[in-house]
Amino acid sequence: MKESEASPPPAAAGDEKGAARARAAASDEKGAARAVRRALKTGYYLLAVSLPFGVTLEALHGFKVRAYLDSELRRELWRLSHAHGTLLGILCLVFAALAERHVDARVRGTVARRLTLGAVLMPLGFFLGGVLNGEGDPSLGVLLVPVGALFLILALGQAATRD
Repeated sequence: MKESEASPPPAAAGDEKGAARARAAASDEKGAARAVRRALKTGYYLLAVSLPFGVTLEALHGFKVRAYLDSELRRELWRLSHAHGTLLGILCLVFAALAERHVDARVRGTVARRLTLGAVLMPLGFFLGGVLNGEGDPSLGVLLVPVGALFLILALGQAATRD
């Protein structure tokens, strides 16, 4: 076999590293796009649950359901659940609409995941805090509220630190 027919010379080490970086960046972009789509779906789901939940709370109050009216704490926590679920659902929709143009691509996936997690945990914690609560103390489910708030603060802080 002649030298001219031999296999092409091996690629330079820099070319291989560049190709690996390009593949990793493409994979990160796909993951970020999936996370933003999940934030969009989460926003719709939160609205689909929170808005009818608010109507249900109005019905419980209107029909004078004792299990709801007898516990001031339960009413307060469930109203907070409804309000936070609705507003955080809207926040998820706004984020999904604006993320591509206004959130740095390097952090977009992380911000979307944190936002989604916080938007679910916070209203869920308020709701669970009002289920089987004691005479003035919320149930342990309320511990999800500060965890959700932390995820939201981290997400919004990271989104705001744009280059």
